Amino acid sequence: MATGPRYKVAFRRRREGKTDYHARRRMISSGRPRLVVRITDTRVIVQIMQALPQGDRTVAAADSRQLAQYGWSGGPKNLPAAYLTGYLAARQALQAGVSAAVTDLGLVQPIKGSRIFSAIKGAIDAGVQVPSTKEMLPQEKRIRGDHIAAYVKDLSKKEPEALRRQFGKLSKGRTDLTTLPSLFDATKSKIDAKFKTRRPEQ
Repeated sequence: MATGPRYKVAFRRRREGKTDYHARRRMISSGRPRLVVRITDTRVIVQIMQALPQGDRTVAAADSRQLAQYGWSGGPKNLPAAYLTGYLAARQALQAGVSAAVTDLGLVQPIKGSRIFSAIKGAIDAGVQVPSTKEMLPQEKRIRGDHIAAYVKDLSKKEPEALRRQFGKLSKGRTDLTTLPSLFDATKSKIDAKFKTRRPEQ
């Protein structure tokens, strides 16, 4: 470890690679709540956080595993699930009176069309104003899972054994991934039915 009168030890979360305090300061200075998107090995987590002197307050939160309550059985960590999780969190935020937020990606490197931007697109479509670059957001067909349905359909014809290995868990749950876009639409409609307040016009 470096030593000397001018050496300053970084904050613990910075040393652990968990928090970029310079970016956090800029986000808090905006005065808007933060749209926090985190992707784990098993699920997608979206939170709307508000910075207060005593600490962060969670205004709304959604976990992709909650989507099962709305009929979703297409997997908890793919692109459509990320969108629906962002959509669900934003609908909760609107009911709590939050209609705008800034994106908090943490230390993750932004990748065009990734699950993080799918979740952000979900929040925007739900009615929460989030500054974003249109080019970074995934295309509508990918959000609905058309690419997954096409891949599964093709794989089932050419390599059924590979299909079983890759999507075995979902198959056991009797999920027909070739109908994923329809399942996506149905799940989104059920979320809307749960939160009956009208979404702001885009």
